[in-house]
Amino acid sequence: MKEMEACLQSAGKAREADYASSASAGASPGGGDQPEANNNTTTTTSATATATARGEGAKGAAKGQPKGEVVGEEGPAQLHPALLGASAALEMKPLWDEFHQLGTEMIVTKAGRRMFPTFQVRVLVLEPLQQYILMMDFVPVDDKRYRYAFHNSSWIVAGKADPVSPPRIHVHPDSPAEGAQWMKQVVSFDKLKLTNNQLDHNGHIILNSMHRYQPRFHVVVMQPQGKGGAGAAAAAAAAARIEDFKTFIFPETSFTAVTAYQNQRVS
Repeated sequence: MKEMEACLQSAGKAREADYASSASAGASPGGGDQPEANNNTTTTTSATATATARGEGAKGAAKGQPKGEVVGEEGPAQLHPALLGASAALEMKPLWDEFHQLGTEMIVTKAGRRMFPTFQVRVLVLEPLQQYILMMDFVPVDDKRYRYAFHNSSWIVAGKADPVSPPRIHVHPDSPAEGAQWMKQVVSFDKLKLTNNQLDHNGHIILNSMHRYQPRFHVVVMQPQGKGGAGAAAAAAAAARIEDFKTFIFPETSFTAVTAYQNQRVS
């Protein structure tokens, strides 16, 4: 799991850098400027994260890559067979779209606050008997801090982003479970809480108020507990260049973290 966390954190930093370069090219801080998905299924595999880290961007990663293959500095790597067909569909997409058009805001508090809308997905095409771990993390959309201009009802850049706390991962409490179990019903992250307490010891996701974030959903293959334990299995997978997680990003779920709603239309 430590290897997995390191990969996700690295991918998050790459995505932050990619967003920063996009912002310098003219992206607006408003909610409606994010790329829209054609339907409620948006997939970004580890191929995207790897290519982004190499400076190719998300579009370059998705275009021209062999299916199930991840290309990195050490050569091609294969996506785990139990993840090749995996996909995810965002639940309550119309509601997310409505908030996204206005500029979604998420309340963060010292004690921790649940997301609204709640992040819920339907997971598809998993191996029924394979054990999976489902988790989420949050990465900065860019390297800026914002403030809300009430005179024109819009978000404007207020300066450089505050220092980022070490990223945290929220593991769904039902993990691990078989693919058949995950596919049986909607997966809800209703236990996840957001906080602006930099010293939080409750395992909540730590975010900076007045900064923009993109939630990411990860499906991880549970490594078999063979000889040497899960750590040995993970090391063997790494040595064989097999990616054991797949990441899904829904651009319409991006938001600005706030301690109180700024835009009255989203309250």
